[in-house]
Amino acid sequence: MDQKEIIKHRRFPGFNSRINHYVLSFAIVGVTTLICTPLSNTESYHVVSFILLFVVSILATFMGIGPVFMVSTLSALVWNFFFIPPHYTFHIDKAEDILMFGMFFIVALVNGVLTTKVRKQEKLAREREERTNALFQLTRDLSKASGIDEVLATAIREIDHHFSVSSLFILQDGNNILHFSGRLQKEKKLTPEEHEVAEWVFKNSRTAGSLTDTFPSVEYTFYPLPGNRLTPGVLAVKSEKLFSGSQKTFWDTFVAQISNALEREFLGELAQKARFLDESDRLYKTLFNSISHELRIPVATIMGASDTLLNSPHPGNIQFALSNEIFTASLRLNRLIENLLNMSRLESGHISVRLDWYDINDLVNKVAEDLKDEMKPYSLEINIPENMPLVKIDFGLMEQVLYNLLFNASQYAPAASSIKLNVGHKNRELVIRITDRGPGFPGEALKDVFKKFFRVDGSKTGGLGLGLSIVKGFVEAHKGSITVCNRKNGGAKFTIRIPSENPDIRNLQLENE
Repeated sequence: MDQKEIIKHRRFPGFNSRINHYVLSFAIVGVTTLICTPLSNTESYHVVSFILLFVVSILATFMGIGPVFMVSTLSALVWNFFFIPPHYTFHIDKAEDILMFGMFFIVALVNGVLTTKVRKQEKLAREREERTNALFQLTRDLSKASGIDEVLATAIREIDHHFSVSSLFILQDGNNILHFSGRLQKEKKLTPEEHEVAEWVFKNSRTAGSLTDTFPSVEYTFYPLPGNRLTPGVLAVKSEKLFSGSQKTFWDTFVAQISNALEREFLGELAQKARFLDESDRLYKTLFNSISHELRIPVATIMGASDTLLNSPHPGNIQFALSNEIFTASLRLNRLIENLLNMSRLESGHISVRLDWYDINDLVNKVAEDLKDEMKPYSLEINIPENMPLVKIDFGLMEQVLYNLLFNASQYAPAASSIKLNVGHKNRELVIRITDRGPGFPGEALKDVFKKFFRVDGSKTGGLGLGLSIVKGFVEAHKGSITVCNRKNGGAKFTIRIPSENPDIRNLQLENE
C-alpha cells in the first residue's frame, strides 16, 4: 500500500472516488445492456436482472460507494426501461414487476454497499498490518543504531520511506538549548523565523508552523520530540497536507519511537561524559593527595634545618637572614601543603569530626600563639564573655578554621589596623565573628568567596585560594554555617554559627569517667 494515499485527508472518503471510476461504471453498464439486448423481447427479462446484479457486485469489489450507488441506480433504470414490459418506458404494468424492480434496486444497492465496506475493512486491516510492520521495522533498526548520528540516519530514511516527506532534525546541545549547527543536515537550512518557531516548539512542546494555527507562515511544520527525562529536540517536516485521523496516530507513534531512541542515546552520552569526568576527578584527587604527601617530608626537613641554623650559638648576620628567609618560606609552603591535604580530605569525604567539650579560650589562645609573628603589624582584639560555656567541637578542625580566617585577614588588612575576634553563645549556637579593615570583597565576588581556588582579581597575596574553601568545609562538618559580608567603613566580616548546647555538668562527669 502506497503511504502517499494514506496521508491524504478526505472529508467524505466514500464519495470522493476518481472520476474515471464513474466513467468506467457507466461504460460497463452500457456494454452489459447491449449484450443483454437480445433478451428484451422474451419473457426472460428476469435473467437480465441477475446479470446486472452480478455486474454491480463485481464493480463493488474495486470501486467506492459513489460509483456503486450510481451503478445500482443506473442498472435498475436500464432494466426497467429496456427489459421490463412495456419497453422503452419507466411505466410498469404488473405489480410483481414493480416489486421485483424495487427489490432489485435495494438488493443491488445493499450488495454494493456491503461489498464496499468489506473491501474497506480489508483495506484498513492491511494498512494496520503495514503500519505495525513499519513500526516493528523502525524499532528494530533504531535498537541496532549506535549513537545519535546513526539514529538520525535511520529515522530520516524511515520517514522518507513511509511518509514521503522532507524531514529535518534539530537537536539540543545537552543544556536544553537547540543546537542549529551541530547535527543539522548541512544541505538544509532554516530561516531566522523558522529558528524562532523551532525554539518555541522546543520550549512549549506543541506543534507549530505550516498547516497549523501557530506560526503558519513558515515552510516547515515543527513537531516536538517528547521524552520521559529530557526533550531531545524538534522535528521539522515539509508536507503538503497535515496528518489526520489514523495517519496522525501512526505518525505520532512513529515520532515517539524516534524520540525514545534519541533520548536513550542522549542519556547514554551524558552517562559516558559523567563517567569520564568521574574518572578524571578520581585521578586528579589521587595525584593531588600523593603529591601533597610527598612534599611534606622535604618541607619538614627544610624547616628543621633552618630552625637549627637560626638557633645556632653564633650565626653570622648573612647566615641568620638567609636562615630566617628559608624558615619563613618553608612555613608558607607547609601551610600550602596542609591546605592541599585538607582539601583532599574534604573532597574524598574522609573528614571525621571528633566532638568533645573544650574551653573556647584554649582554642583562641592556641591560634593566637601560632600567628604571633603574622599578627605583629596588627592589633588583634579578642573578645570572649567571662561566662562563656564549654563548647562541643573538634578542636583540630576549629583550630584550622580560625587560623585560616585570621591569617587571611592579616594578608589584606593594612598595617597598624585592628583585627577583631568576637566569640559568643546565643540561642544554643556558638557564634564567632572575625572582622578586619582590609579592602573587603567586590560585590559580585561575595557569592564565590568560599569556592575552591577562588581569588580576588588583582590580589597581591600568594596562595591557591583554598583557605576559605577549607574553612567552609570544616564548619559544615560541624553542621554549622559561615557567611561573609563587607563592612560599611571598609573591611570584611566573617560570621560562623555552630550548633552548641549548654553542657550538663552531670553528663560531663560521666564522660570523664
